[in-house]
Amino acid sequence: MQRMAAQQRQGQIYLWLVTTLLVAGLLIPQSVLAHCDTLDGPVVIDAKAALSQKDITPILKWVREDDEAEIRTTFAQALKVRKLGGDAQELADRSFFETLVRIHRAGEGAPYTGLKPAGSVEPVIAKADLALAQGDVDELAKAIAKHVEKGIHARFTALLEKRKLAAESVAAGREFVASYVTYVHYVEGIAKAAHAGPHHAEKAASSDNHKH
Repeated sequence: MQRMAAQQRQGQIYLWLVTTLLVAGLLIPQSVLAHCDTLDGPVVIDAKAALSQKDITPILKWVREDDEAEIRTTFAQALKVRKLGGDAQELADRSFFETLVRIHRAGEGAPYTGLKPAGSVEPVIAKADLALAQGDVDELAKAIAKHVEKGIHARFTALLEKRKLAAESVAAGREFVASYVTYVHYVEGIAKAAHAGPHHAEKAASSDNHKH
């Protein structure tokens, strides 16, 4: 019974950790979070729907209020060119996607390096989007928790093995230190992510809320 209770507590801790990391947006490197600049990312998907329906409403949420006028102008221009059909329509769409994503990225304080091809989104980000679409994050949280658990166990096990031989020679001692540094940095990185402040977009939103 005590072992079962301990396992349940451990599972709760893992789930709490993963949830915290997901909400903070810090478990995933910032380069990965840039999936808004892919052709199959959420920004371009909404842009395609907006152009098809000739309704700008779905994409306004992706830009700041100060940038709305520029997007409206660019959107109107794209609709005019699209009427020519063929290559002109494709060029108009591509140009609009570029402008929208560039302005969206600027609003996040992130650089724009061009549109990335479809399928370049990291699997974990695709799963995060799928969880949102399905309205259920349980499977994603469990998968990431399992990944984190495996990472800690693997580094800890390697460290224990190195410690057994650490006193045999200077070289063995250095291997132990290297393994120790790897283990501690991994755990430290997870802890920092869990206790770090909000993502820059969250800060901006919080700041805007305080103005009202």
